[in-house]
Amino acid sequence: MVTFNKRVMNYRAKISHVTGIISLFAFLFSYAEALTAQTQGSGNRLFTLNDTRIKLVFVQGGEMTLGCAQGSATNCDSSEMPAHRVTLDDFYIGETEVTQAQWMAVMGRDNNPSYRKGNQLPVERVSWVECHRFITRLNKHFASELPDGYRFALPSEAQWEYAARGGTKSANYIYAGDNNLNPVAWWFENSNERSQDVRCKKANELGLFDMSGNVWEWCEDWYDENYYSENQDWKNPLNLQENTYYVQRGGSWNFGAKQQRCTFRDYGSPHSRYEDCGFRIALVPKSN
Repeated sequence: MVTFNKRVMNYRAKISHVTGIISLFAFLFSYAEALTAQTQGSGNRLFTLNDTRIKLVFVQGGEMTLGCAQGSATNCDSSEMPAHRVTLDDFYIGETEVTQAQWMAVMGRDNNPSYRKGNQLPVERVSWVECHRFITRLNKHFASELPDGYRFALPSEAQWEYAARGGTKSANYIYAGDNNLNPVAWWFENSNERSQDVRCKKANELGLFDMSGNVWEWCEDWYDENYYSENQDWKNPLNLQENTYYVQRGGSWNFGAKQQRCTFRDYGSPHSRYEDCGFRIALVPKSN
């Protein structure tokens, strides 16, 4: 009888020990999930290809005044006026400019057109047309993982500026994340005349890096200097009227402070490559 009781007690002790281990693993798993949520943010999307991760940040849609207000202290160009109220649906946008590692993971390890090489440097010397080849491959490879009703694309010019200015969290900074340029951007005076690794400067209100400076970023829209004064529909605006150039945004390491402003508009030829121009991907509603 004594032996039997000892066996029962040992059995209960083992059960208690196993239960404790299970509880510990459950706690660690919950903690890891919470930590991941804090790190990645609610609603963000993470895609992995050939051991290379691509993170897109969720941008809640809403209304915002885009463009440059006449009489402001930011030295507006005529193409940035008039300021206008836009309404955008939810979308996602790359946490960083597409890096050379990400480009090669999609396009092939022997395909790196960049003048300055480095895995965490933004890919550059990619034309608007080549960006679309990259995006086509993403849509094909991740077709089963995309949010319902969304597709990879270049951001529209309105989506780009809305995100650069912080979306619904906007503090109305001149540059993407600050009224002072150096904390948030690589530009002519601090870049050592070259692009720099992504994520080295302060992020903006949405957690996006290098929206000001480093390299110019292609947008989906055709460029029209008078688009802001002539367009009538500001619900998910996208200029599809064929022209000579496509929009570029964000400034670069090779330009002064004026070009790094969230409102500044530039342009480039769709087949041209520039050593200070790359791109940032987005997930946009298929209806846009």
